[in-house]
Amino acid sequence: MQTVYDSDDDILTMHLSDKPIVKEVSQDWNTHVSYAEDGSIVEIVILEAKKSGAWPLVTTHAA
Repeated sequence: MQTVYDSDDDILTMHLSDKPIVKEVSQDWNTHVSYAEDGSIVEIVILEAKKSGAWPLVTTHAA
């Protein structure tokens, strides 16, 4: 997985796979999901990521 945050435009891109994108779906105005032919998620793009609370990413690790 590759995560890229563009601070100038407040856009978070999470690239999950190198499969070709065949379909893109807007979940709402600022969240867009791209799918491969097999239905797996290739990429998620979040506009206004920091403003919406999606950035910075918070990770937790199980004990």
